[in-house]
Amino acid sequence: MHVLILGGTAEARALAGLLAPQVRVTSSLAGRVANPRLPEGEVRIGGFGGPDGLARWIGEHGVDRVIDATHPFAERISFNAARAAAAAHVPLLALRRPGWVPVEGDDWHEVGSLEEAAAALDGLGQRVFLTTGRMGLAAFADRPQWFLVRSVDAPEPPMPARTEVLLDRGPFTLDGERELLRAHGIDVLVTKDSGAAATAPKLAAAREAGMPVVVVRRPPVPAGVETAGSVAEAAAWVTRTN
Repeated sequence: MHVLILGGTAEARALAGLLAPQVRVTSSLAGRVANPRLPEGEVRIGGFGGPDGLARWIGEHGVDRVIDATHPFAERISFNAARAAAAAHVPLLALRRPGWVPVEGDDWHEVGSLEEAAAALDGLGQRVFLTTGRMGLAAFADRPQWFLVRSVDAPEPPMPARTEVLLDRGPFTLDGERELLRAHGIDVLVTKDSGAAATAPKLAAAREAGMPVVVVRRPPVPAGVETAGSVAEAAAWVTRTN
């Protein structure tokens, strides 16, 4: 069996490591990170050329199963995967880590897009910790607030005029996030509901500080696509559909 994992997440790497000793695994990475952590098995880097290109690649390489284990906000890739799997007549599973849930003490302001997140900042704070990734900074480019932007690779313009960039990669600790908020005088956090445990400590640090958090809701999985909430569930799906 040949399993194609659309990856780039910690869950995708864990799944490849779990499946590689049993079946042929190819992990596909988008190539947006300069030095990605490579999973076990075969790896390809770069796009497919849309859903038609992906369907063609699936057929040419004898792929039997496709698992979309991309970031919860990689909406275009997920919809391309759904169209391609349907065209190639191969089963598709979306592996999605559970989203974050507010708890007592949280001051969350949920929005549907980065543009709504930028608009929501008015009245919430002036020193913003922006952890939505380097690809969407244009949505905040005309905002007057000061921004601390954390990303794995350096972002490119357009971005807010008053921006400090912090290059770092998780996992992050609660103590580290507390100190970061304190040292930079942060008074509002903006994040996406990625659901990752490695980046969740910032939410706890914001809660302790009584800080408002603007949370961008994740897009839905394409209609009709089966989902799994854990690596173990995804591995069991491969076995079950064998």
